[in-house]
Amino acid sequence: MRPQTPLPTDRPADSAAGERPAAPSGPAAGCPVSAPAVTPACPELFTWEFASDPYPAYAWLREHAPVHRTRLPSGVEAWLVTRYADARQALADTRLSKNPLHHSEAAHGKGKVGIPGERGANLMTHLLNIDPPDHTRLRRLVSKAFTPRRIARFAPRVQELTDSFIDSFAERGEADLIHEFAFPLPIYAICDLLGVPREDQDDFRDWAGMMIRHGGGPRGGVARSVKKMRGYLAELIHRKRETLGDEGADDLISGLIRASDHGEHLTENEAAAMAFILLFAGFETTVNLVGNGVYQLLRHPDQRELLQKAAAEGDEELLATGVEELLRYDGPVELATWRFATRDLTLGGQRIAEGDPVLVVLAAADRDPQRFSGPDVLDLSRRDNQHLGYGHGIHYCLGAPLARLEGQTAIATLLTRLPDLRLGAEPDELRWRGGLIMRGLRALPVEFTPVRG
Repeated sequence: MRPQTPLPTDRPADSAAGERPAAPSGPAAGCPVSAPAVTPACPELFTWEFASDPYPAYAWLREHAPVHRTRLPSGVEAWLVTRYADARQALADTRLSKNPLHHSEAAHGKGKVGIPGERGANLMTHLLNIDPPDHTRLRRLVSKAFTPRRIARFAPRVQELTDSFIDSFAERGEADLIHEFAFPLPIYAICDLLGVPREDQDDFRDWAGMMIRHGGGPRGGVARSVKKMRGYLAELIHRKRETLGDEGADDLISGLIRASDHGEHLTENEAAAMAFILLFAGFETTVNLVGNGVYQLLRHPDQRELLQKAAAEGDEELLATGVEELLRYDGPVELATWRFATRDLTLGGQRIAEGDPVLVVLAAADRDPQRFSGPDVLDLSRRDNQHLGYGHGIHYCLGAPLARLEGQTAIATLLTRLPDLRLGAEPDELRWRGGLIMRGLRALPVEFTPVRG
């Protein structure tokens, strides 16, 4: 593997799906547009302090304003949904569209919602942006290629990649687990799964790094990376379509090209959009699952010891429940992606007007005491754990099995090979990335006894 690609700077940054500046001004930034005078003061949202620990603010919202209209740092006004029952309803409500054309404002055309550059790069026809019946058709076609059997066959490669990245820093006794482990692992894994040739995978690492780093001006770096990725995928799909009959073409892109249903196939644009969103959504969620998960284990030594013992003994049941609890407790996706009301509706007692954007706060819903016992306690043996970390309903994350495989493999191997792993900085020295949708650390310095040979 080559030297690491630099990741985020410490400046306030925008994200591929939203913005969180360092210090919004005025009470309207993040607080309810019309907060009842009888309630305590609304906590300030979307600051760096909030990013470090948003859960107290989310607890306030669940109690005092569980569904409320707020002005985001981008200037877009949206409804935040924070209670579990309301969140679960919203995620499956057919009156809430994923298509940004239903937005009552022109903000989607200005790149303020959704992924920057996807419209200009003709990448809108993926599962995060469409509704039935198009969504039903595309998901059925993609599911024929993205099968559990394909993921299961991929497990040895995930293990091989995991070991290779640990090998690269094991002798040093220190590492940045984001830059050197959690970030490159899913990039190279999804590239292998898609069928991106090894000689081209470093380009994908650069583009993915730009998507997380968000440098070069407001969201501009992300849009440029999207455009480059789109051009490459179009060319790769074209090449694979011409050689589809060759033996050994069992990668995911070839599977997407082959997929058919009642005579229907994915168009080239649809195949490119699906390959793009599988890569885009598939890497950052795993980066944050591994990064957040390891961070929380290091802050909860009793739970880390339980998981370490399970990994050493091959206790797959505790490894599975443990990763689910890490997803619930401090998951990689803080807010579900954008939804837009297709008509007036009522949610959690609030009237939402046609065209209004709705953002389901998964991080708040998964700490709702009305649904989870001791929600602020990390309990890796928790069994009643129907968290919303990967969504709910028809838009449930198609790549969840791959993310779980990568998360379990990465965390178990790390704890087994580096048993005295410890934080290399104080928790209050760590910085969290400034995106609206994703939740993840900028860096995770660790120390451990060097492993020779």
